[in-house]
Amino acid sequence: KATMKSLRFLSAEAFVSNAEFARKSLSSVAHNLFPLLFKASYLLEQRDVIHDLVENWPLVDFNVGKLLGTTVDYQEDLSHRTCSVCLESCLTGLRDYVLNHPSPCVKKLKVVDLTGIKDVEVQFCGCKKTMGRWARTELLSKLCLELIVQLQQTQCKPCTFEISIDVLIDLFVTERNYELVVQALKQKCYCPLKICCVAFRADSLALQKFFYIIKLIDASLLRKLEVVHNVRLEMEHLEILFNSIHFPLLMSLTLPARTFNVKRLTAADELMLTTIGEKLGEMTQLTELNLAFSLLTGRIQKLLSPLKTPLKMLDLSNCSLNHADMAYLANSSHSNHLEALDLSGHSIPDLYPSTFFKLLSHSSSVLRILVLEDCNIQDTHVNMLILGLSPCQNLQEFKFLGNPLSSQALKHLFTFFCELPMLKNVEFPVPMDCYPIGITYPIDDASLCRFDHQKYESIAEELNLILLQANREDVKASTPLFGSYDAALQETNNELGAYLIKSFKETLEKFTASFSKMS
Repeated sequence: KATMKSLRFLSAEAFVSNAEFARKSLSSVAHNLFPLLFKASYLLEQRDVIHDLVENWPLVDFNVGKLLGTTVDYQEDLSHRTCSVCLESCLTGLRDYVLNHPSPCVKKLKVVDLTGIKDVEVQFCGCKKTMGRWARTELLSKLCLELIVQLQQTQCKPCTFEISIDVLIDLFVTERNYELVVQALKQKCYCPLKICCVAFRADSLALQKFFYIIKLIDASLLRKLEVVHNVRLEMEHLEILFNSIHFPLLMSLTLPARTFNVKRLTAADELMLTTIGEKLGEMTQLTELNLAFSLLTGRIQKLLSPLKTPLKMLDLSNCSLNHADMAYLANSSHSNHLEALDLSGHSIPDLYPSTFFKLLSHSSSVLRILVLEDCNIQDTHVNMLILGLSPCQNLQEFKFLGNPLSSQALKHLFTFFCELPMLKNVEFPVPMDCYPIGITYPIDDASLCRFDHQKYESIAEELNLILLQANREDVKASTPLFGSYDAALQETNNELGAYLIKSFKETLEKFTASFSKMS
């Protein structure tokens, strides 16, 4: 639905829609109107006006998230528009702010914040071309290096070299942009635009390179660290990382699959695990932890009990938790604060139903996101599940793909979903009766799409009708067969695929060499 625009905003749109006139007139525009004109230009994708507004920015800070977010004059939030045209204009405008301002001595800009940009699946901008986190990392690094060269080549006023602007950004580094980002970070002291990494994501990167770049980043500013997929970080490397670098502000930590494997622990490894737990305890701001696909059977208490702050987000999907782990979680201080919980890949009804529901009752007043994919939840468990979820009146997202549930059980659940006032997003499995008889769960990737699509569409329609008849069209229900949208994965999936093939090839070569030796 259309969002109301104030008269001021409509005037701003009219002003910037004539780009040539707007650019010529900027010098006579009142400074407090720049934010308004920026949002109007962004909405209309007026790249040249955006560039000139940033190049002549008269204020102390330039916070993209706030400028594009909900404002008095236009309430629509544009911060999820990662429009390539607009963002490139912002960043080149920033470079030219340093180079071209007629009087560098009176420049006010001190902080640029790019962290409020949200990467989403559906883009509403006209150009339909996005600039994701990886591309923003690459472009900023490139512009910083260009700026250093240009400053060396041109006759700038001495004041220009005194300009120092902190650029807060969420960096995303892979093998492909690694060299560029490293160069930009190494030469940070020579550049007026100071890259300040607030969140860092590493993927498809050799371990040695990860350790090198993490030391170039000012870890004292880091609030979020994601080490994912193709970074072969194991427990001993994690201990080295935590012993060599201090993360005082870290709030969120994601570790790659198989960082921990307690199946083959020696006494020395147990000690290492204790040390890692203690190091996590020193991170007093840590409230989000993602340990998915690590083998952690019986060790959850050892890792989580040293934490000083209760966790708000915990992902323990496919971690082979046992009853002792679940009992610790249910009785720990974390249980009363969990806003997001992922326990996918555990057969909850079989292994620890009562302990799980105890955990659910403790977190019910604050729980917003619950993910229980591939948890062997069957028709016979639906009443128990409804009973457990009933107190979770703040639940906004519930994802339970991959569970063997019939269409009848799903209808029962959807009738209950209508009673959860805050619910906005549901990801439900393909009903069991759409698959051939005898299908086994968890369903392998090859069989995942082999279901009666027509029957599924008909059932999905009935489920949506249940929501519609209860006036709950605000709830979005879907079945993303291969998981939810991940902006970072989407942006780098070609590189990720190539990296996986390379790893597979290397493994195969090692195996062939070993086999030849044996022969």
